[in-house]
Amino acid sequence: MNRWEGIEAFVRVVRLGTLSAAARELGVSVSHISRGISRLESTLGAQLLVRTTRSVRPTDVGRAYFEQCQALLEGFAKAEQQVRDYQSEPVGLLRLSCGTVFGERYVAPIVNDFMAQYPGLELDLHLSNRPVDLVRDGYDLAIRMGMLRDSALVGRRLCNRREYIVASAAYLQREGIPDTVVDLIAHQCLIGSNEHWRIQTEEGVRELRVRGRWRANSGLAVLDAVLKGLGVAQLPDYYVAGYLQSGQLVALLPHAEIRDAAVWALYPRSRYLAPKVHLLVEFMQQRFAVQPPVSRPLGDLNS
Repeated sequence: MNRWEGIEAFVRVVRLGTLSAAARELGVSVSHISRGISRLESTLGAQLLVRTTRSVRPTDVGRAYFEQCQALLEGFAKAEQQVRDYQSEPVGLLRLSCGTVFGERYVAPIVNDFMAQYPGLELDLHLSNRPVDLVRDGYDLAIRMGMLRDSALVGRRLCNRREYIVASAAYLQREGIPDTVVDLIAHQCLIGSNEHWRIQTEEGVRELRVRGRWRANSGLAVLDAVLKGLGVAQLPDYYVAGYLQSGQLVALLPHAEIRDAAVWALYPRSRYLAPKVHLLVEFMQQRFAVQPPVSRPLGDLNS
């Protein structure tokens, strides 16, 4: 019996009043209990129990030691229960990172529905177009678009995402329609957070560096600029689907479109994944399967 077992045996004996009752509760022999408490007393250099043929009672120092050890064991039991709770249902703080517009329009409503089911869960939703380091910054989960580059993270596909090259009819009437990817070099390209556009070619996906006099790190700003005829833009389906349907925007170079740029849920690798993470990912997958983002165009910018 190690020291921790000796402490547990001592607390049980004081609670129950006899060595035999403590032995039955712990599923060991009376002699095992007795030896463990004797070793504990030897280690402490103090007598903890007064034993008679009929009863066992703590000494004064034993009573003081019991009070402290009882609180210690109760805290340990509470800690174990918290671990079991964390592994059984979503509880505690969930820190989630996502791009601003996609997060506001699509992720936040789903997460809020998830939160309503689990009152023991707290949420810190961080919306920003700047990628975060999940491990360093302490995030449980991130929603990211396109290709996965960090092999240290686990990626779960949430839904498909299609990227269009678009321009307004007014711009095309004024500047002409590009017939090839190379023709984009002669056009005003509206640059968002990345000046390299991903283009589908016969050899696979390639990156094309574009140039223009307009740049912003906001997808909505890019959308507003392309609607006002300032240039050509590359934007995902959930920005432009409604405008393509209405004819306000025209899709260009369909053979160069990226048609399988998925939306991913990313989280750090772990042998024991918390329910708050894996259940939320499954919840989002189910919701996006029923109502994918491409079926919910942004509509009016002011809405």
